[in-house]
Amino acid sequence: MTPTPPSNGTSERATDPILLALTQNRLDHISQQMGHVMVRTARSPIFSQAHDFSCFIAGPDGRVTAQADGIPIHTGGGGFAVRAVLTNFADDIHDGDVFLLNDPWQAGGNHLPDWVIARPVFVENRLVSFVCNRAHQSDIGGGAAGTYNPEATEVWQEGVRLPVLKLIEAGRTRRDLWKLLMLNTRTPDLLEGDLGAMLGSTRIGAEQVAALVEELGVDTAIGYFRGILDHAASRMSAAIAALPDGVYLGEDRTDNDCFELRDIWVRVAVTVKDGRAVVDFAGTDPQIAGFKNSTVANTHSAVYTAFASFFDPAIPRNEGTFSTIEIRAPKGSIVNATEGAATTMDTVFVAHEIIHAVWRALNQAAPERACAGWAKNIFGVTSGRMGATADDPGRPYVFYHGLAAAGAGAVEGRDGFNQIGHLCTLGGLTISNVETYERLYPVRFARQELRIDGGGAGRWRGGTGADYEAEIGTPALYSFRGEGLRYQTGFGVAGGAWGAAGEMHIESDGAPRTLAPKFGLRRLSASRLIASSPGGGGWGDPKTRPVEEVWRDWRGGLISTEAARDSYGVVLTGDPDDPASDLGAIDRTATAALRG
Repeated sequence: MTPTPPSNGTSERATDPILLALTQNRLDHISQQMGHVMVRTARSPIFSQAHDFSCFIAGPDGRVTAQADGIPIHTGGGGFAVRAVLTNFADDIHDGDVFLLNDPWQAGGNHLPDWVIARPVFVENRLVSFVCNRAHQSDIGGGAAGTYNPEATEVWQEGVRLPVLKLIEAGRTRRDLWKLLMLNTRTPDLLEGDLGAMLGSTRIGAEQVAALVEELGVDTAIGYFRGILDHAASRMSAAIAALPDGVYLGEDRTDNDCFELRDIWVRVAVTVKDGRAVVDFAGTDPQIAGFKNSTVANTHSAVYTAFASFFDPAIPRNEGTFSTIEIRAPKGSIVNATEGAATTMDTVFVAHEIIHAVWRALNQAAPERACAGWAKNIFGVTSGRMGATADDPGRPYVFYHGLAAAGAGAVEGRDGFNQIGHLCTLGGLTISNVETYERLYPVRFARQELRIDGGGAGRWRGGTGADYEAEIGTPALYSFRGEGLRYQTGFGVAGGAWGAAGEMHIESDGAPRTLAPKFGLRRLSASRLIASSPGGGGWGDPKTRPVEEVWRDWRGGLISTEAARDSYGVVLTGDPDDPASDLGAIDRTATAALRG
C-alpha cells in the first residue's frame, strides 16, 4: 500500500525519500503490468513472442516518469510524442480521449512503424498523466510488406504517415479513422487485434495511475512525479561528475548507404564538465538516400540508451535522468534528417552506430566501465501468402528472421550474450521459439546453433552469434537488411578482439548457392536461407582468460582447437566432442610456454 500523503495535499513534501521511492516503484509496476496485458492480448507474434513494443508513463507536462517495460529506443524519445499531443491539441484534451501518432517530424515519432497510443489520465477533472504504448506494427503499407522497404529513398515509400490523431474521442472510437488504418495495411486482421491490445494495455495503465493519484491527492502526486525526475537527474549528474572533465571523441561507421558500398561515419564529441555532458555530432556525415537516416527523437533515444547502459543500472530511467545531457545534432546529417527522408531502419541502424560512437567516447573517460561492441544484426523479413488454392490467393503473412540474431559485446566481468536482439533494445527484444514460428508460418528451421569462433577473443569473450538455416515453403518477397554482413562490427576493448563478420547465402529454384545482398528486395520461389550471424567484441587480453574457461568454450563448441591455441594461448588435445576430453585435454606445459 502507498503511505498516506502529507495532510496539506501540496507538492511541498515531494522530497520524502520513502514516498518518492514507493511512487517510482508503483509507476514502474504499472508500466510492467501494461506490458503483461499487451503480451497476453496482442495478435501479432512480433508482440506476443518478440515483445517489440514498450510501455511508458509521462507526467502532465509530457516528461516521461516511468519506462520499466520494453525497449529503450522506444521509450527514450517517448516525451517527444507526448509533447506533440500537448502541442497539437492543447486545450482539446479531455477525459475519454485516446491519441494515435507515428510521424517523426509532425508527431514526435522515431520511425513510421512504431505507432504510439497515448491515453490521458484525468483525476478530479485535472490532467495528471499520460499512459502510452509504442509498438512496431507488422505492416503499415508502403513499398514492401513488413514495414521495412530497403529500396526506399523517401518517407512516402515507407508507409502511412500519422500526425497526432484522436483515435477515440470522448470514449467513442472514430470508425472512419479506424477504417482508414485498416485499408493501409496488408494484414488488417493483425493490426485490428494489435491496436485493440494497445488500447487495452493503456486503459489498464490509466486506471492504475488514476488510483495512485487518488490515494496521494492530485497536487501531491504531481509533486512526486516531478520529484522522481529531480532525483533521477541528480543521480545521473553524480555519475557524470565522477568522470574526469574533458572532451572525448568516438565514431562508428556503416559500410553502405543501402545502394552502394561506401563508408558513412557517425562522429561524436562528448564534453564532460560539472556533472553535465554535451554530446555533439558535428562532423557526422550528411543524410543518405537509403532508409538509415535518424530522426531527432530517435537520435535522442540512442544517446540516452548509450548513457543508461554505460552507468550504474540502479540509476532510474526516466526523462529526468537525461536532462543532464545536451544533444547537438546538425540538421541534414544522418543523425537529424530533414523531413521526407527515408528513416524506417533508423531505430536499428543508425541507432547502433550512434550508441557505439558514444560508448567509444565514454570508454576513454572510464576504461573500467568500457563496453565492447555488439555485432550488427543481419536478419530481414519474408512476406507472402500461405494456404493458397486455385480459388483462394491465401492468407498474407509477414515473417521476421529474428532467430538469426547476432552476438553482443563483453563487459568487465561478463562474456557477451551469445545471441540477442538489436543493440538498441539492450535485450528487450526476445528471440522466439522455433516451434511457435513453424506453427504460424510456412517455415521450417533446419539449423539454429551457436557459432564456433564467432565471438571476439578476450578475458571476457564476445557473443558468438549463430549458424542459421531456414526453409520458406512458398514464393515470397524477401526484404534484406543485412547490415552485419561481410565486415566486422563488434569491436573489442582493452585488448579484446573484434567479433567475426556475418555471412548469408540463398538457395532457390535448384540454382547454385548465391550470396545474399546486404539490402534490397528479391522475389524468390520456395527458398532456403543459410546464415552465420556476426559476433560481439571481446574485453581484455585473451591470454588472461582462465584456462578452464577456454576449455569449457572448446568443449561447448564455441571455439575451435586452433582459436584456443592462436587467440588464447591454450593448447588442447583430443576431440571436443569426446566425453573423455576432460580437463586432462589441456596441455599445461605447452600452454604455459605460449602464455609466457
